[in-house]
Amino acid sequence: MHGKVALITGSAKGLGKKTALTLAEQGCHIALNYVHSKAEALSLQSDIERLGVRCIAVQADVSRREQIEDLARQVNEQLGTIDILVNNAGPFIRERKLFADYSQSEVLAMIEGNLVGSLLLDHLVLPGMREKKWGRIIHFGFGHAAESRAWPHRAVYAAAKTGLVSFTKTLAVEEAPYGITVNMVCPGDIRGNQKEMSIHEVRGLRDGETPLGRPGSGEDIARVIAFLCHPDSDFITGNIMDISGGLDPIRPWIKPS
Repeated sequence: MHGKVALITGSAKGLGKKTALTLAEQGCHIALNYVHSKAEALSLQSDIERLGVRCIAVQADVSRREQIEDLARQVNEQLGTIDILVNNAGPFIRERKLFADYSQSEVLAMIEGNLVGSLLLDHLVLPGMREKKWGRIIHFGFGHAAESRAWPHRAVYAAAKTGLVSFTKTLAVEEAPYGITVNMVCPGDIRGNQKEMSIHEVRGLRDGETPLGRPGSGEDIARVIAFLCHPDSDFITGNIMDISGGLDPIRPWIKPS
């Protein structure tokens, strides 16, 4: 993928950071995106540039339309047409509460950040991808999102992501003739520093909630994204991929006695 331009939203740290590093190692020029984590973004930019590729860091909130437009413009002007778009950024309220207890501002922020922002950014990059007859779009979901099951205490987040599931499948069909693939990755419950760790680093750790027995790592997610972005992965599109070690976030695993 030498010379491809990849934009990863929410990539100053966590899963986005690990994805950015992985794609840079594959030869991609990288556009980092952050909202508040400027120091982390600039540090990562230096690390990526040492890999011999170009890298920029752009501040933008993907829930704000005008900032999304400015983000795409800056990437196009500084790196060139976006070949790979990874829609990683999206707000999540960890506190468990009923839908009736959400404020209207929380509802709108979750929908705009997890659904509308991805749609608008996809819309902005499609013309350039169509012109090149090549593109890769990756969305982020959650485990079993494709089944659209009830998820109590996560109503708004689940609604946004399951809506994105349908959009992923539709866009994949519409854009396939233009050489553009669209897929969704659905990480398991990967927390804290594990989002930036390698598979080797987490193999010695135990996780009693995940059937596999170990926690997930950033590498688990990034390596799948890199595979989906490979030129020879053009026959894989419209897929919703759980990368969870067997974890079901809605219905807990019953441990064997």
